[in-house]
Amino acid sequence: MEADKKWYVIHTYSGYENKVKTTLELKVQSMGLQDVISRILVPLEDEIDEKDGVKKVVKRKIFPGYVLVEMEVNDRSWYVVRNTPGVTGFVGSATKPVPLSDSEVEHILKSQGLDKKPTINVDVEVGETVCITSGAFEDKLGVITELNPEKGTLKLSVEMFNRDTEVEVEFSQVEKAL
Repeated sequence: MEADKKWYVIHTYSGYENKVKTTLELKVQSMGLQDVISRILVPLEDEIDEKDGVKKVVKRKIFPGYVLVEMEVNDRSWYVVRNTPGVTGFVGSATKPVPLSDSEVEHILKSQGLDKKPTINVDVEVGETVCITSGAFEDKLGVITELNPEKGTLKLSVEMFNRDTEVEVEFSQVEKAL
């Protein structure tokens, strides 16, 4: 989760949670707000329903009437969410939404199986030379000075303006130099 984005709870008309999620995702896409509004979630849980002796697993909303949104709150993002059909408002004060705490977010994401970040295995080690394949330093060569598997990043020493400069890139942005 990016530092300036937090998870907020929006209140919806009961039964409109999925419609609000879909409408909001379309608005974010069409208005180019992907960098401000990241994820929209209607938390579900499996429940066993028994009818006439037949058991089946059904998905039930954990928080009926609520949708979770990971976003950076600014005037535009607040307006877009607030004016989505089916949304009655943000949970919190009327003027400023109150974000969920990190522990609440962690618990909810874990219950949805969304707490795990995909791990990227890169077969490189400190001292090796790699080529940066994307980003601001694309096509530059760098020598690995530090690996951080938890964050999925590595630090490189890259030559720019006739001097070595340390840059941090994600594993997915490099490949072994030939």
